[in-house]
Amino acid sequence: MEVIIQPNHHQIASIAANIIRDAILKKPNLVLGLATGSTPIELYKILVRMHRDDGLDFSDVTTFNLDEYVGIPLDHPQSYHTFMAHHFFDHVNIPKANQHIPQNISDNHEEFCASYEEKIVCAGGIDIQILGIGTDGHIGFNEVSSSLASRTRIVTLSQSTLEANAIHFNCDVNAVPQMALTMGIATIMEAKKCLLLACGTSKSQAIAKAIEGPITSMVPASILQMHPNTVTIIDEAASSMLSEVEYYNRSYANMLSL
Repeated sequence: MEVIIQPNHHQIASIAANIIRDAILKKPNLVLGLATGSTPIELYKILVRMHRDDGLDFSDVTTFNLDEYVGIPLDHPQSYHTFMAHHFFDHVNIPKANQHIPQNISDNHEEFCASYEEKIVCAGGIDIQILGIGTDGHIGFNEVSSSLASRTRIVTLSQSTLEANAIHFNCDVNAVPQMALTMGIATIMEAKKCLLLACGTSKSQAIAKAIEGPITSMVPASILQMHPNTVTIIDEAASSMLSEVEYYNRSYANMLSL
């Protein structure tokens, strides 16, 4: 795992955006796995600017989102369909047919989840998967104790996730949907490259466990230690509980000098 530590959120997003831009220039029909939440918003802003100002072309890109709530309409202000339209899809030229987000109003969740997995395979697999991390170490909505071999499925959200997401529902934890559809951990691990982004001291313990702790279902992100091409990009606050910061900084400096 490559660990890149930066002073602030903007520089994290800039490095991630440059990785994605370079990948699209090399492979215009890139398959991109997308995440929601506050962390990737700055990344999407930079990619939108690259499209608008530099002509970065997304017309052949295909996207698959990690997750979506169950039980709220697609056009709900806090649905991830709405989030992605507002922050990204409405501002770049990814064809609507190439945008895939788990369907939160499916009558048959099991059938939908199987078809979502099949669509990823038919697209050639995900080239780059963007990931955030929960304060308890979850990725996507793969909560603590999720099987490390899990696939796209319906899950119940943990109390800590409900409380963390309540800020988006007028701070009413009872308004947060109790369930979600999520890509599984094994699905995420099949991406050719993972970009894990994290900011702030609230993520520092989860980051330390994910990068330097044992691989365990109690910290789902720790499975990324087994991924052959994961780049973790974090700010100094999120790195504050890591024991090998000097080594990570020196390693990144050496990579830049090549």
